[in-house]
Amino acid sequence: MELDQNYWQHKYLEESTPWDIGYTSPPLKDFIDGLDDQNIRILIPGAGRAYEAIYLHRKGFNQVFVCDWVDEAFEHLRAEAPDFPEHQLLCGDFFELEGEYDMILEQTFFCAISPSLRGSYVSKAANLLRKGGSLAGLLFASQFEKAGPPFGGTENEYRNLFSEKFEVITMEMEENSILPRSKNELFVKLIKK
Repeated sequence: MELDQNYWQHKYLEESTPWDIGYTSPPLKDFIDGLDDQNIRILIPGAGRAYEAIYLHRKGFNQVFVCDWVDEAFEHLRAEAPDFPEHQLLCGDFFELEGEYDMILEQTFFCAISPSLRGSYVSKAANLLRKGGSLAGLLFASQFEKAGPPFGGTENEYRNLFSEKFEVITMEMEENSILPRSKNELFVKLIKK
């Protein structure tokens, strides 16, 4: 199975998006509520229907950029936040993005890419962040028995993976996960070295 643009477009066209919980993830809502600087440049890769981007936008964050391979993913964001700047909707491959951001917000993108691309993800995230920039969000806390996506992992695996380019500030079991993900999500906050 090729996890390419066609694969994801097909998922949206068939409305086969079981990862989509239909609202801002509670742990990310809590994290966003604790952010003070509304002018930081935030990138949300693999944003899908972009609930977190909509939430940030409504709270006054004006430098939120969302990336997804398929334009269909942005239809919900356009409908819910018609004043969201169109130039901040980045339809394309995360691994080909350019620019500099203060934060990357992670919500179901890392688990959707092939594990063979995780090293490339870490390098690309580091390249897109300014020095001292952060990567924050949720990662699954266990391996899955069935083939992905989604793909799981472990805390030790993630610490080893990110340690060359990032300092781990937080990597702990999330207590406020939605019920189907309870006891299986790590909240992470990493700072680019």
